[in-house]
Amino acid sequence: MIQVEGLTKRYGQRTAVDGVSFTVERGDIVGFLGPNGAGKTTTMRILTGYMPASEGKAIVAGYDVFTHSLEARKRTGYLPESVPLYTDMTVWQYLDFMAELRQLPGREDRVDEVLESVHMTDRADSFIGNLSKGMRQRIGLAQALLHRPEVLILDEPTIGLDPAQVKDVRDLIRELGKERTVMLSTHILSEAQTLCNRVLIINKGKIVAEDSPDRLRTRLSGGDRIGLKVTGDGAGLADTLSKVPGVTTVRSVSDGEFEIETAPGGNIRPEVAKAVVNGNWGLLEMKSMGMSLEEIYLQLVQAESEEEEAVQPQQEEATDA
Repeated sequence: MIQVEGLTKRYGQRTAVDGVSFTVERGDIVGFLGPNGAGKTTTMRILTGYMPASEGKAIVAGYDVFTHSLEARKRTGYLPESVPLYTDMTVWQYLDFMAELRQLPGREDRVDEVLESVHMTDRADSFIGNLSKGMRQRIGLAQALLHRPEVLILDEPTIGLDPAQVKDVRDLIRELGKERTVMLSTHILSEAQTLCNRVLIINKGKIVAEDSPDRLRTRLSGGDRIGLKVTGDGAGLADTLSKVPGVTTVRSVSDGEFEIETAPGGNIRPEVAKAVVNGNWGLLEMKSMGMSLEEIYLQLVQAESEEEEAVQPQQEEATDA
């Protein structure tokens, strides 16, 4: 559905997107993660035809966004971070106006359909200026759906919403993703972990990781992380657990609760359970705990920054020479 090869965008001497390549398959909900200024919005604007690239190739729904921009845009729904809405129009009037601009056949019926899709039929006659930010995001999604796109590209779809509105919009995105490919940018890591089957992590214009959250955890953590709960306060248990072969770290979370990190290469949970029981502690719970997406993200971004810092002195020495 989306194929990107060597995509680069420069503003004068500054490179905002630096040789980015990735693929988004049909039916994927892909999270595009990165800090502010990492290149997320620039990449999305290029994919939706709102901005030219300096170099590279981008194909959306089978069409090159540079040589066949109109065909690609016909198949792409775009929700920008700030949706340009006309607050003096009703919801229905605005969507009808957008459908007319797109020259959609049967536009009145289509407006009714998208209002139902985003659960706003009862708000059709409300003035946009009187609606909450969450409702306005739904209108933005509705306009992105008007022309029946195969691909949805959403830029920070829940930014500025309260918790209840965030949940509503996430549920809606999950529902919409059943019938189309979705790519969404976010800096809210829990959002990507909740919604997405794959994530792309971008930092300083470069893709630093691309995989499912679960596979990223496996690749980066190597070993296992075990959560343990025992009866009592668990006094002395940390020392006992640290002596189990394969245990690398033991951390007390609270009275009777511990987190254990293990070396790669095997399942040592039976040995951990045996150590607890032999020490006369009651084992209440033992569960595997993967790295959170936040930990993965921070580890990758930090590694990228450290690599750049290591390269800079070498470049300066070469220049001086």
